[in-house]
Amino acid sequence: MADALDLPGASSMQKMSTRTFRQKAQEFLSSRKYANNLVDIISQWDESSSSCLLTIETIFVEVLKRGDMFVEQTITLTISEPSPERRYINWLRNCYEEVWEKILLSIEKSRPTVQLQALTTALKLLAQEGKTPLEPTGTLGYYLPLHRLKPILMSLLSPEKDNINLINRFQEIAGYSDALYYTWKCLPSLTPKRQPREIYIKNLLELIDKLPLPKDTDENEICENKQLLCGSNGVATNCFTWDQASVRRSLNKVWACVMHWELTPQLHKQLLIVLLERVMPHLEKPILLTDFLMDSLDADGPIGLLALQGVFLLVTKHNLEYPNIFTKLYSMFEPEIFHTKYKARLFYLSDLFLSSTHLPEALVAAFAKRLARLTLVAPPEDILIILLFVGNLLLRHPGLKRLIDHPQGGELISEEGTGTGDPFLMEERDPLLSNALLSSLWEIKALQWHILPSIATAARFIREPLPSVEYDMASALERTGGHMFDRELRNKVKDIMLTFERPDSMALPKGDRLLQYWQLTSIH
Repeated sequence: MADALDLPGASSMQKMSTRTFRQKAQEFLSSRKYANNLVDIISQWDESSSSCLLTIETIFVEVLKRGDMFVEQTITLTISEPSPERRYINWLRNCYEEVWEKILLSIEKSRPTVQLQALTTALKLLAQEGKTPLEPTGTLGYYLPLHRLKPILMSLLSPEKDNINLINRFQEIAGYSDALYYTWKCLPSLTPKRQPREIYIKNLLELIDKLPLPKDTDENEICENKQLLCGSNGVATNCFTWDQASVRRSLNKVWACVMHWELTPQLHKQLLIVLLERVMPHLEKPILLTDFLMDSLDADGPIGLLALQGVFLLVTKHNLEYPNIFTKLYSMFEPEIFHTKYKARLFYLSDLFLSSTHLPEALVAAFAKRLARLTLVAPPEDILIILLFVGNLLLRHPGLKRLIDHPQGGELISEEGTGTGDPFLMEERDPLLSNALLSSLWEIKALQWHILPSIATAARFIREPLPSVEYDMASALERTGGHMFDRELRNKVKDIMLTFERPDSMALPKGDRLLQYWQLTSIH
């Protein structure tokens, strides 16, 4: 046993093969006389290979299962030389700590494939150590080693390297209630109050986006979920409890720091997405976001649009008063919106904003007219959405039917220079001053002669009786090109037709024009 404990005396070896790694691991686990095999394996640690990681994982998962490193905490009154058994356990635990340092280093600095394997190994060791701790935990059967989880999270939240692939892999343990709970509990201590680096902010937002935070109504369902990362069958399952209030406090602490950081436009957009889709329903005082969202509204492009959704939630669910919201919404309908990723979100939110039948007709008329004018430059798929949108506005406000065929306004200037012209002021920022009620929807009438039959047919609604039920904007937006393309990509293709005739030789299929000029022959 003395040789096994003599680390400096271990013989240096050449690079091992995968088969040698496996053989040495089996020998080590079968008998203590092969203890030096572990030293040889650790000495072969290579940041460019996963073989050593897989071998280490196999060894220590089994060692933890067998309890070979478990130590009972006893009080000794006399100082004496440790027994050979205790020396072996201490040596084994020192190797285990050394392995953890190397795993964390591999997560941070190795190439991507090795990083993923190192993270997987770390999570498996963490799970097994939770089931079979190294020491008595003092609990009634459940234990998760936070001193292992926290360094893993620190490696994921690197301030120097974009770890989106690692965070996607870490997301796999989010299905375990205990791992998800303690991850949220660790995050406040890992979130700095001072301005961090951009890479750190990006990694933190990615991690928050990948960690589901159930709603309060789902708390009972979480408590009934018996799938635990570190729980074993039996009493351990019943000892873990999900504390929803504690998790929400952790999230609010993290977000209180995030909101004070300076952000680049890209990070600003990413933060708004995470805020709207993950965080906002769980904030204790969402109304405190008012200043941030108002400042974000002044930004152009996706940032202003995403902030608009946040303001909409504050207005509808938290009674925020924002009198200029319609003016801001009106200003967002510019030709550039058709070239952004979030245009469907704008149409959907606008339909909700303008759903009230108590809005002034002059305001709604300005939106209808501006949308109609944009059809002259919009892509075909967006023209169809705009036509449905305008149709909904006419249904909600019957008085706007005067825009369909206004008796005095909306005439185009002829080539001879006669005519009154369109009184609508497209450049006016205030919708109430745009003179929309004096104009007409001649743009939609013009679309009845569009080159695309689908658009021409859709535009004919303006000369027919309007339907009694509003158009479903949500389903219409799902049928747009981008959504259809994404949906088709997710469909699994079961069979792909490569040829219409099964080839039975090297000859070309029958009837091929090439046969008239060439003949394929095989050379023997």
